[in-house]
Amino acid sequence: MKKFLALFLAAAMLVSTMTACSSAPATEGEGTETEKVLLIGGTGPLTGDYATYGTSVKQGAELAAKEINAAGGVNGWTVVARVEDDQADGAQAVQAYATLYDDGMDVTLGGTTSGACIAMTEEAVKDGMLLLTPSGSQLECTQYDNCFRVCFEDSAQGLYAANFIKDNAVGEKVAIIYDKSNDYSNGLRNSFVATAAENGLNVVTEQAFTDQSNTDFSVQLQAVKDSGADLLFLPIYAQEAAYIITQADKVGLDVTFFGCDGLDGILEKIGADNLPLTEGVMLLTPFAADSETEPTKSFTAAFKADYGYTPDQFAADAYDAVYAIVEAMKHADTNPDDPEFNEKMIKAMTEITVVGTTGTMQWTPEGEPDKNATAVVIVDGVYVSYDNVK
Repeated sequence: MKKFLALFLAAAMLVSTMTACSSAPATEGEGTETEKVLLIGGTGPLTGDYATYGTSVKQGAELAAKEINAAGGVNGWTVVARVEDDQADGAQAVQAYATLYDDGMDVTLGGTTSGACIAMTEEAVKDGMLLLTPSGSQLECTQYDNCFRVCFEDSAQGLYAANFIKDNAVGEKVAIIYDKSNDYSNGLRNSFVATAAENGLNVVTEQAFTDQSNTDFSVQLQAVKDSGADLLFLPIYAQEAAYIITQADKVGLDVTFFGCDGLDGILEKIGADNLPLTEGVMLLTPFAADSETEPTKSFTAAFKADYGYTPDQFAADAYDAVYAIVEAMKHADTNPDDPEFNEKMIKAMTEITVVGTTGTMQWTPEGEPDKNATAVVIVDGVYVSYDNVK
């Protein structure tokens, strides 16, 4: 009996030792030392109608983490970028945030869509965590001092779009179709209309729809046609824009289609059979994949090599967001073991300059990026910088 007990205890100690060792992965080349991981977590729609946005954010963030780790990580830490599916729903985003937080999330990318991101700001501010959303464009996405964004805020997009159309004489008579049930669409529409009035841009008709009537646009398109508009401003998402563009062809509407970041993804949504209808479609963006700037060239090449297609601005925003987080960590000379990590990271965001794929960025204390906007035009099924086609 004593011999049996001795063998039993020895076996139990061995199992305990093996279990303890397996729970802490070793850093490569450092034997049993626990790997130090900076977990950057975010959410986005990876399924459903708006999955193209979340998928792009996920891929852009993961590519940045891969490159950073290949270059040695940051301050001795390995970067892990993880994006969970929230189906563009605020409640699901909050649940995903809780899961990521329990798993040791150090910095959050917030949500991909504005509604999900706003819900997550409430959690991030309670935790004192830095939130840097790639694409949450509604004003409230940066409502707290710990919240920043890479993309333009809605009202800024509407302002830039109206000015761009006027300054480049893209259209003389402008029609608008917008989703009055959507905060993103309303924000863009309101800013665009106000700026258009200030600079003399002629808005000839405005047509609205809701999330209960977002597949049949025959009435709105007929009104646009009757107005004599030569440009149709679409401050909406790609899903609805795909319906509008295909139905516009059927009623013989000949206009230039112009949108903002929500229109990105139109190539995927409209389908291969209708791809010719996107020829000449324009959208405001800080990112053009054919740009000759070095950050954009290297990013686009690496993205194509990994995923097999050209990145959109959502992927570029997420890629820049991860690099900005790493730059803030370097600037603050901190890491997640630092008791003041959160405070130092938030402060560093207003002190760094990041030369990214979406421009050279600095951030205001309000969380807004200071960078330039441009536009791309769809030519032969790809986005081309407006400067290269005008």
